[in-house]
Amino acid sequence: MDGNGALFGTLSGNTREVLYKFTVDLPKKHGRGGQSALRFARLRMEKRHNYVRKTAETATLHFINPSTSQPNVSGLILAGSADFKTELSQSDMFDQRLQAKILKVVDVSYGGESGFNQAIELSAEILANVKFIQEKKLIGKFFEEISQDTGKYVFGVEDTLKALEMGAVDVLIVWENLDISRYTLKNATTGEIVIKHFTKDKETKSENFIDPDTSAELEVQEKMPLLEWFANEYKKFGCTMEFVTNKSQEGSQFCRGFGGIGGILRYQLDMRDFDELSDEGNYDDSE
Repeated sequence: MDGNGALFGTLSGNTREVLYKFTVDLPKKHGRGGQSALRFARLRMEKRHNYVRKTAETATLHFINPSTSQPNVSGLILAGSADFKTELSQSDMFDQRLQAKILKVVDVSYGGESGFNQAIELSAEILANVKFIQEKKLIGKFFEEISQDTGKYVFGVEDTLKALEMGAVDVLIVWENLDISRYTLKNATTGEIVIKHFTKDKETKSENFIDPDTSAELEVQEKMPLLEWFANEYKKFGCTMEFVTNKSQEGSQFCRGFGGIGGILRYQLDMRDFDELSDEGNYDDSE
């Protein structure tokens, strides 16, 4: 927000999006000769006031979810080259619910999209902290389900995929560097299609590409990173997906102890009950 206009954008992961922008034509500080200085000052203040109000109202429009009446963002960064951003942050016209979400107010040298990008760069540290705290909270909830033995958790490739197919997963948690590939294989004898998941070292072992029952060769029809498959498909299972790092203590424990893949479930599920319903090892757990 500066003397020329305002831009509203979001940053989610590495995806930045401009939601809305508008320009404004504000009178300069000094009026032309012959105009009453007092009248000019009043006019200027009025226009500034209207600009701040419009910006505040637009922020509410874009950052408050009308169905929940709650902010739809986890934090707000206000940026600008003049003192408008500070004026907005302290204004009574700025929605209290959004005021509570302000993480930082930053000075940028540009307006518009260049200013938006500069604001992201200048806020990198605080944005990383927000992600870090969210990650700790999310994995903390996952560990809590396990420690309380609620049955509302799942981990490992095979069990997580079974729970997904049943529509039981509420939040799918995946390590952002998960190095597992999803193979679509065809039995050379029967023509049957099977799906297997292999880590790097399992990919190199030829016995993993032989059907144990028929000794037939399993021909590779398609290979893709499991991460990519999840990113494309997770919405079909009615869950949300969260990528985590191994940089926090919790994240590191999740990656080491649980193979970097798991989920928080909507309802209690005992995965052992489904072992006998398993597709005779079609899913190869990679842990």
